[in-house]
Amino acid sequence: MRSVSNLPCETTEEDHVVIPMSDGVNLSARIWRPVSSDAEPVPAILECIPYRKRDLTSVRDSLHHPYIAGHGYACARVDIRGTGDSEGVLADEYLEREQADTEEVLAWLADQPWCDGSTGMMGISWGAFAALQVAARQPPSLRAIAISSFTDDRYADDMHYMGGAMLSDNLAEAGTMFAYATCPPDPAVVGEQWREMWHQRMEHTSPWALEWLRHQRRDAYWEHASVCEDYSRVRCPVLASSGWADGYSNAVTRLLGNLDVPRRGLIGPWSHKFPHLGEPGPAIGYLQEVVAWWDHWLKDIDNGVMDGPMLQTWMQESVPPSTSYEERPGRWVGEPAWPSPHIEPTEHRLSRHRIGRPGEVPEAADPLTVRSPLSVGQFAGKWASYNAPPDLPYDQREEDGGSLVFETDELTEQLEILGSPTVRLEVSASEPVAMVAARLSDVAPDGSATRVTYGLLNLTHCETSKDPQPLEPGKRYRATVQLNGVAQAFPAGHRIRLSLSTSYWPLAWPPPEPVTLNVWEGTSSLTLPVRPVSAPDHLSWKPFGEPEGAPPLATTQLTPPEQRWEVRRDLIDYHSALEIVKDGGLVRYEDIGLDVGLRAYERYAAVADDLTSVSGEAAWTMRFQRKDWDVRVETRTVLRCTRTEFLVDATLDGYEDGRRVFSRTWNETLPRDLL
Repeated sequence: MRSVSNLPCETTEEDHVVIPMSDGVNLSARIWRPVSSDAEPVPAILECIPYRKRDLTSVRDSLHHPYIAGHGYACARVDIRGTGDSEGVLADEYLEREQADTEEVLAWLADQPWCDGSTGMMGISWGAFAALQVAARQPPSLRAIAISSFTDDRYADDMHYMGGAMLSDNLAEAGTMFAYATCPPDPAVVGEQWREMWHQRMEHTSPWALEWLRHQRRDAYWEHASVCEDYSRVRCPVLASSGWADGYSNAVTRLLGNLDVPRRGLIGPWSHKFPHLGEPGPAIGYLQEVVAWWDHWLKDIDNGVMDGPMLQTWMQESVPPSTSYEERPGRWVGEPAWPSPHIEPTEHRLSRHRIGRPGEVPEAADPLTVRSPLSVGQFAGKWASYNAPPDLPYDQREEDGGSLVFETDELTEQLEILGSPTVRLEVSASEPVAMVAARLSDVAPDGSATRVTYGLLNLTHCETSKDPQPLEPGKRYRATVQLNGVAQAFPAGHRIRLSLSTSYWPLAWPPPEPVTLNVWEGTSSLTLPVRPVSAPDHLSWKPFGEPEGAPPLATTQLTPPEQRWEVRRDLIDYHSALEIVKDGGLVRYEDIGLDVGLRAYERYAAVADDLTSVSGEAAWTMRFQRKDWDVRVETRTVLRCTRTEFLVDATLDGYEDGRRVFSRTWNETLPRDLL
């Protein structure tokens, strides 16, 4: 990425601005703005996240906000309540109090003498959630948002549940936030009250996994802040982006199809990263796009930002299976609207392990049967790829050995898809609770299989996730599995493979009993969103610029980072485990003289095919130290199960100067709700 220091506006920075809330809690903000805004007010751009502006996101923030400020905006990066240097406690995600705080911050910004009264919001992940959710509350100053890697549906399309099946990222993210919510503020900023604030956080924070496990079906808890419940509430323009390797690959097109406001969508080959930092590449000049977005909607500049296609996306070409890619070959294509007039949903019936040709009607046949071993899923990768450590799915041939497989004939010409494939099944199950995982793969002439997309369905949720019902063993059901959206080209000479399995561990928690699934072929089908190769690419727009940002803050790597992703199997006692280590080493933030260490460890284990032996663990260590200050937070959450219950064991320990000054343990049992 190119560092740009010669920007149109000279800027000034304040690293700790107190913004008072109506209930007496003070939030901490870092603000960059043009020096000229003292005399010539400018619009304000807000990013609200819980990931510590003073250290852990400071390098990324230094790329974004000074750059945007240098183009004539006041940028505020706020630690949400209970995180970083803000007061209070963060008990859960996307609470009413958090959204009310954000509205108050927007009002505060609009009222500042250096602001002209107009505001925008931006962010990735939590910050994008916050922007979209607050946009639906229609604060008067908010005129536009720019969001990356987000969802509009907290239950069905977040890291918690997919198709009513529980994702292991439900535990992993709960462990992440359990750690972040219990870290101390910096005494160099908040003064002597830092210790009181820290202990308040530790005393009033519980493992986040507990609350998420109390809501295993779609209920009011998840409907709160799910914008899909009423798209009409969003009344400001939206620039939405994501990546095909991200877990959030579906919401961009849903917003394009359901919002009734000016909107643009951008989907690249990226993992869970901003487009200008996108991995796999190619990354793009996203900040230039954002500045142009703000210029148009906040400054009323007629710059053609809405010209060209509504959706711009990277059509990915075929690649060999790998857990990581530096670049994904392909090309940009554009769609004038969504749903696109160019997409042709094409149904293929399943028959005799074949994916039939369009229009081909197979003869009736006896059902096919599958009962997958727990090993299916060990090469599935993460629900959301972060590309560190390498976490994309590997060659699917071993996974397919425990699956029911259907395959096309060898393709005689290139086939391209854009959108969400759909699998419609007629099935019966041997148990009251069952799941099906459906995977679509690109099979090369040498037999290697690269997973393109996938979807999950807890079959008790066939009709609804609000009121799931146990299955009647042996009864036939019609089930629809929606696969994640993707843009993918399958070349001539390759085959397309659909694989069905009854487990997908550890990406998803398995059902309580082993399940035998019957699949009736002739009435089951795969529908592909085919984009004809001859379709126009609608690229009547200037190419994306080179990725650029402001110069990053200086850091020094004091100890080396460590990354591991290991699958282990013991063929004596049949224990298996996936172990993940993400350790950033010790990093010195030179501007504040602070050394920070962050280590995350995850482990997902099982014994043979015993579904009650599965367990997950998420453990974090976060350390902050300078000459006169040394604190450490250690959290650990372990999730196990019986056939009827989930067992959660968790610990939280706080250390000051090497001595443990806080310790708490949780041991709780929660019922399984058709899961």
